[in-house]
Amino acid sequence: MARRNDPSWFLFRAMVLLLLLFAAAAAAAAAQGCAPANFQPGRSFQRCTDLPVLGASLYWTYHPANGTADLAFRAPQSTSGWVAWGINTERPSSMAGSSVFVAWLDGNGGAVSVLMTYLETTSPTLTNGTIKLDVPVAPVAEYTAGAYTIYVTVALPGNSTRQNTVWQAGALSGGQIAPHPMAGPNMQSTMVLDFLSGGGGASTGAPSFEVHRRNLRSFGGLKRSPLVMKGYPMRP
Repeated sequence: MARRNDPSWFLFRAMVLLLLLFAAAAAAAAAQGCAPANFQPGRSFQRCTDLPVLGASLYWTYHPANGTADLAFRAPQSTSGWVAWGINTERPSSMAGSSVFVAWLDGNGGAVSVLMTYLETTSPTLTNGTIKLDVPVAPVAEYTAGAYTIYVTVALPGNSTRQNTVWQAGALSGGQIAPHPMAGPNMQSTMVLDFLSGGGGASTGAPSFEVHRRNLRSFGGLKRSPLVMKGYPMRP
């Protein structure tokens, strides 16, 4: 064993110190997950992760006592576009079967509307209120600094912290939700997320691009319902 006045001893101590510093930095990065953000007064979140595509981030606080999670989904978008986030309770790597929250700017008054809907097929009707999630607190949204933020509290399905999450972004056409692009990042916007550990990864079950393309058409060819036109303005 090297003596303390031996140069190798000091090298060993330096290596241990560097390892400890790297471990601390990794722990801090895991705890933070993504850049800090400003939220509506009274809202704060314990965890955050940068989602793999579309520049989106998800912030949340998980409450194990009742299996709920307070969430903030944030994604950059123009005022002529929409964003969405949700959970697929039926199958991974798919938009069909998802319960989602869609936010966009209402052209009539400039308020941010939030639609809660279930994507029953790859050509959903977007009927408001058909969501298949327990939502104890109604969602609200805001548009600031070139990004939408959707705030919502959900009871995690099956009381499981591991969920198939989905998100999307697209353009408006005549004030209505138009299909999202069918290539690139819009075809990769699904992942499994553990709301307890913060860990995640790519969803499994759709092995090829063609299968993804078929499944992720849920926001394509959207048909608007009267309830969608009404929307739900953001509460102050």
